[in-house]
Amino acid sequence: MIDSHVHFWNFDPIRDNWVTEEMGMIRNDFMPKDILKTYSEVGITGCVAVQANQSETETEFLLDLAKHHSIIKGIVGWTDLKADNLAERLNHWKQFPLIKGWRHVLQAEQDDFILDDKFAKGVKTLNEFGYSYDLLCYHTQLNAINKLVDKLPNQLLVLDHCGKPDVKTQDLKAWDENIKALAQNPNVYCKISGLLTEADWYNWTETEIFNCFDVIFKHFGTNRIMYGSDWPVVLVSRPYTHWFNLVKKYVSQFTDDKKMKVFSGNAKRFYNI
Repeated sequence: MIDSHVHFWNFDPIRDNWVTEEMGMIRNDFMPKDILKTYSEVGITGCVAVQANQSETETEFLLDLAKHHSIIKGIVGWTDLKADNLAERLNHWKQFPLIKGWRHVLQAEQDDFILDDKFAKGVKTLNEFGYSYDLLCYHTQLNAINKLVDKLPNQLLVLDHCGKPDVKTQDLKAWDENIKALAQNPNVYCKISGLLTEADWYNWTETEIFNCFDVIFKHFGTNRIMYGSDWPVVLVSRPYTHWFNLVKKYVSQFTDDKKMKVFSGNAKRFYNI
């Protein structure tokens, strides 16, 4: 089984200022050695390490970790997608086959950044080099994300954390409509991850999470959904195993073949693992 979304970092309070004081439990270092015991307990045999910092130094950091930890089967790095020398940089990174795709933290940007033609051109360039792109956004940005995706008909894309719906209020109507529109592009996949962070960390209910799963599975089906933990961020709410078992319980309604697509096959195909 593959965990399609994990982060590793040596915590820096200035660089990692998005990790607020109330997220104190993750204001620490998190390295591959810290997750191996849990992976062994639940049967995870590989993971995709996703950038958490907006720098090429981050990409180099993840590559160095992968040299020493075979559990890392793929990397989603960061490079400046609006750079004039983007093709040159991607050509450089092609020497490292563990790099499978790229991500920019769009949730921290305004719509004008998402809709910038230069940014769309940058994402299009990824396709020329055989790379995928991870879409990270809040549900309030999905209108702009859909417009961006319309410009990228041939690009392999995956929506991180289900597009961060408003799990707390359960106001899911507009999110549902945007997810439906997004899923109509067959090149867009979705990670079921990150929902506990969008919920009331200490008082969420299984029903609230499953209501969100219902929407994602209705529109994407089991062929384009991949399991991810968003560890260590998930720890602000619950231990890793709680999230894993929640997903496992939901997918128990499907055949073994469909379950394994969600927990393994789709991530392997998408990230060419």
